[in-house]
Amino acid sequence: MTPPTHLDDRMSETGWRPWLPETIAALIVLVVGFVEAVPTWLMTNGQMEGFVQALVVAFAVGMCRRAPGAALALVWGLGLFHVWFGAPIMLIEFALTAVFFGGARWGQRPTVITSALSVPLAVVVAFVLHQGRVVSLHLLLGGSVPGGVFPESPTVQLTLSLIGLLVVAAAWPAGLVMRFFDRASTSQTSMLAAQEAAAGAWRETEHAREIAQMRDQQTRLARDVHDVVGHSLAVILAQAESGQYLDDSAKLKKTLQTIATSARSSLQDVRHVLSSTQHTTTGPSDASWFDGLIAGVRGSGHEVVATELGTPCQLPREATAVAYRVFQEMLTNAIKHGRRDQPIVAERHWPTAQPADTLRIEVTNVSEASGHDGSGPGRGLDGMRRRLEAIGGHLDVRRREQQSGTAFTVTAFVPVRDAA
Repeated sequence: MTPPTHLDDRMSETGWRPWLPETIAALIVLVVGFVEAVPTWLMTNGQMEGFVQALVVAFAVGMCRRAPGAALALVWGLGLFHVWFGAPIMLIEFALTAVFFGGARWGQRPTVITSALSVPLAVVVAFVLHQGRVVSLHLLLGGSVPGGVFPESPTVQLTLSLIGLLVVAAAWPAGLVMRFFDRASTSQTSMLAAQEAAAGAWRETEHAREIAQMRDQQTRLARDVHDVVGHSLAVILAQAESGQYLDDSAKLKKTLQTIATSARSSLQDVRHVLSSTQHTTTGPSDASWFDGLIAGVRGSGHEVVATELGTPCQLPREATAVAYRVFQEMLTNAIKHGRRDQPIVAERHWPTAQPADTLRIEVTNVSEASGHDGSGPGRGLDGMRRRLEAIGGHLDVRRREQQSGTAFTVTAFVPVRDAA
């Protein structure tokens, strides 16, 4: 079985199915009209006016919804037919109220106005009729009194006219009321659709925001784990390399103890990172991190010249964590790429001006290679730079050639704010 296509859907909307209700109504009107026209046809020796009227009424009813303007034009034509040829009004013509209803409900603005004007016109046409006969237009223009007309009393004529007026006139305002109701319903449906679309857009935005937060959290977690493990492995590697040249068993034992301590500390830091994923960056909450990291590097056998200038002040939690991770990565790069016979110079400059502005952390090491930068996707200099920029700081990298090798100086500027 072939699945329905878009063309099939379009044809079902514009084909014969939408016309089915009007077609059935038109056929009913046509049958009833023909039945009504038969006696007149028999009594008038085969005059076909009744069949023509029934056919026109049926067509008008069939087009009252899909083509209300054309249906209204048929009503006007039928009115002229009555006046010009003197054809009597048939009972089936009361079905034309559907045309007035359709013109008010489904027609364009000109059709709505024309259908409103057609209501009194239909009453006028009905008013001039008497006993199934109508005054001919050429007689009216001639100003003569038509013969064969037997007028009823004015009261009867007025009563019949009022009844016709009420029946015909009621259809137009009913259609207009339904038109306003349809518009209100459409507006409400559009409003509900817009609200649903807005709600859907909000849900999509929230979903995208959650995904972005999750990815950002994963990136921060990977960066923190890299910094912790990278620093610890660099220290352990340096200690292991120096331990293989030790002949003194006591020193070798101390080196192995230092390796175990570094590994244990790294494991604890990783656990802390994994248990603190709700924070932007993990790190110590006090100011002892500077001396603790330096002590760890010194324990690996590297000489570290540490300098602290200015009066230390308390940093916000996030700034403290960023400073810790950045300084940790600085020392890791210095251990990995620096010469073991040259000291690592670490400086921490607290701001002296008030109000406090920026904490400057600087690490300098000498390397034989002139091309290392420690950069990489989410690692090294790039990782440090991203951390600092996230809190309004920045990173500066300088290189200068000297007799002992290439000196690399990495400076981190950490904003200092009141930890209120």
